[in-house]
Amino acid sequence: MCLLLGATGVGKTLLVSSRDGKGDLGEPPPTRPTVGTNLTDIVAQRKITIRELGGCMGPIWSSYYGNCRSLLFMMDASDPTQLSASCVQLLGLLSSEQLAEASVLILFNKIDLPCYMAMEEMKSLIRLPDIIACAKQDITTAEISAREGTGLAEVLAWLQATHRANG
Repeated sequence: MCLLLGATGVGKTLLVSSRDGKGDLGEPPPTRPTVGTNLTDIVAQRKITIRELGGCMGPIWSSYYGNCRSLLFMMDASDPTQLSASCVQLLGLLSSEQLAEASVLILFNKIDLPCYMAMEEMKSLIRLPDIIACAKQDITTAEISAREGTGLAEVLAWLQATHRANG
């Protein structure tokens, strides 16, 4: 099981929204903030189930940590005011004993917007090198645009490698 977490409005639903499966992303579907949870199965070499949890469910995310082998944590690269709150959420996730063995991919989404921050700027603002140095988990980062499909092949490759390595 893979968990997809992040604040409300960062683009989690768009990341896992159905596409035609032939590499043509087409027009992104309309989405609304997730209230509750969505399950999405991705099949590529093996089935990987992604459980997306709405940002408003943050206080009860921990009840879904069981059987989590990987964690996708999404941040909004176009909203510097949201970064500190997202960082607090990330620190809470990384300190959970239930997620100590999970591999983590931090996704900086919305790089298609003109106001997005550069990766180095975001890493510096949230002190990511310090977070990685103190975390028990293996942490990887990626810049993506869920709307345009930029970086999604890399996310899929990371999921496949992570779930292959974890059995």
